[in-house]
Amino acid sequence: MRHRQNRRNPRILVWTLAAAALLAAAPPTTTSAPPNCPRLSGGWSGDNRAHLQDVIDSRGTCAGDTGHGRRPVAAFDWDNTVTKNDVTDATISWALRHDEILRPARWKATSAWLTDAADRALTTACGTGVPVGTPLPTATNSRCTDEILEIRESGRTMSGTAAFAGDWNHRRTVPQYAWVPQLFAGHTLAELSSYARHARAEALAAPVGSTRTLGTHTVPAYVRYYVQQRDLIRTLHRAGFDVYIVSAGSEPVTEVWSRGVGIDAAHTIAIRSVLDRRGRITTRNQGCGDVPANRGAAIPYIDGKRCWINQEIYGVRGAAAWQRQDARHRTAIAGGDADTDVTFVADATGAHLVVNRNKDELMCRAYDDADGRWVINPMFIEPLPRKQGLYPCSTSAYTAPDGTLGPLRRPDGSIVPDLADTVY
Repeated sequence: MRHRQNRRNPRILVWTLAAAALLAAAPPTTTSAPPNCPRLSGGWSGDNRAHLQDVIDSRGTCAGDTGHGRRPVAAFDWDNTVTKNDVTDATISWALRHDEILRPARWKATSAWLTDAADRALTTACGTGVPVGTPLPTATNSRCTDEILEIRESGRTMSGTAAFAGDWNHRRTVPQYAWVPQLFAGHTLAELSSYARHARAEALAAPVGSTRTLGTHTVPAYVRYYVQQRDLIRTLHRAGFDVYIVSAGSEPVTEVWSRGVGIDAAHTIAIRSVLDRRGRITTRNQGCGDVPANRGAAIPYIDGKRCWINQEIYGVRGAAAWQRQDARHRTAIAGGDADTDVTFVADATGAHLVVNRNKDELMCRAYDDADGRWVINPMFIEPLPRKQGLYPCSTSAYTAPDGTLGPLRRPDGSIVPDLADTVY
């Protein structure tokens, strides 16, 4: 099914109109743009291309002087938003197959939340046969590879024991995401970028749909840039937008890939590792807002993506960086595919672009479409089938800072009802 989405129920029309009036920016209006204005191409679901084009025409250079004093901004998640499949995982895969993970003195020291059980599992599987700081033989030691991949993918050891425990803000970080750059501690940024370039070449050459086996894990072997997203970014650039990537991946890895769509390092935001005096990656990362450098407590993840956008793009400092800003200090277009993207995508004033991967909180926001600006598109390659049943918006779609699940609420406090998957 390829239409944009079902219309809102008339029973909530009055609420919708009121909510729209409260939002800071007016919805885009169809403009009579000159014929030489940058135009989108490629296949989009339903009227999505027209909606995005409307925002580009009304906010970009074809709109003339907007009086805002700065270029309009668009921001996108990277993995499974601009590309099909995860580029950080592709880099981990390549590194494991080429013995590029260095043995830590203690696995427990790689993360603030790694459990004793995970420390024992990794020590047992990966061994102590090589000196600390030298490469682990993961290309031949499938048990070590299995433990690392399982912890990265599920947050559990191969035996099913929790790999992370303790307290963290579940809207600012998730330990297994923060653990990825921590795995590369001891390497330089240049070395990690080199691994990412090798992984990129390999993944782009692999056939669409191909997989490989690492230990007992089957992982995607390929990555592709989405043609439609590449064209969208190119069109936004031509229309005078500043375009940023905001990812929960490792920044050196994301930078290697973002260059392929014309986005430079200065416009690529991801997990930024703190370096030691020799210029090598440590298990600490840079902080955001009022959170100083830390061991993974504040990464570009859910509310963290808003913080990094506010801080790095709009210059908002301190605790205010965690808060929604006025319309002039928010993006015009934002796009993502997962719950980790929901906060910054919802902050956009012109279009909230969603690639449907059946993630509860993001899809509940998108299908509720409270401001009429949500643009839902199936995955451009190998789209998922329709989600069976309803999204549990009214009961468990929202993840609280303490990790508990609860109902998703609109700005006025009302609860979003359970909603069906209609764009797939």
